[in-house]
Amino acid sequence: MSDTIAFRYRFTFEDNSEKQFSILLNARTLDYIPSSPQKELPDWTKLEYSQCENCPLNAQEHPRCPIAVNIIELFEFFRSVDSYDDTIVEIEAPERTYIKKSTVQRGLGSLLGIFMVTSGCPVMEVLKPMVRFHLPFASIEETVFRSVGSYLIGQYFLQKSGRLGDFELSELRTLYLEIQKVNTGIVRRLRPAIVKDALANAIISLDAFAKELPWSIEDELEELQHLYTGYFGGLFPFKK
Repeated sequence: MSDTIAFRYRFTFEDNSEKQFSILLNARTLDYIPSSPQKELPDWTKLEYSQCENCPLNAQEHPRCPIAVNIIELFEFFRSVDSYDDTIVEIEAPERTYIKKSTVQRGLGSLLGIFMVTSGCPVMEVLKPMVRFHLPFASIEETVFRSVGSYLIGQYFLQKSGRLGDFELSELRTLYLEIQKVNTGIVRRLRPAIVKDALANAIISLDAFAKELPWSIEDELEELQHLYTGYFGGLFPFKK
């Protein structure tokens, strides 16, 4: 097993210019590994600068917001790009390559999700399994499938460790409400420094997904139930 996991995003714009972002993660912790140290950090990266309302960190131990520090490269490039500019996004993941013609906002949202979750923000840590099995441009149905599946695996491991597992999904909505607070805080942090709207709208788009997901779970799971008829048949070996 490799010690690292790499993703590469390449944006090709209508004028044929390109921009590439390489993301290297620690394979065990899924923490982002910076390609080079940041020498000067802007004021908007300070933890207390528009700090998220649910942030558990304190400025004495963590003077900088980990998400803000992680997205500086994205900020510097996309702060002057419009959300709805067309682009071709090519994504090289460990297992496969994805190519999609889309808007900057959607491509950036997919990339931004990786940077935010792997930054070291304590609230976003629970989404790290989703990064390991990253699915760019996922639909709401695919996201529900992955989110619920990831959550239930987490509950399985909690139960194996002797703690109570939430197999009724009762805390899943609470989890995404906390994630929404982070998304809102990051948009508020970036707004004064952004020239155009691609970066802010990419976060808002992620936030809209996070807002929709808790209320979509029950309906979307009902839509998926027909896929599981094999579990109710007589041949399923563990249920009689």
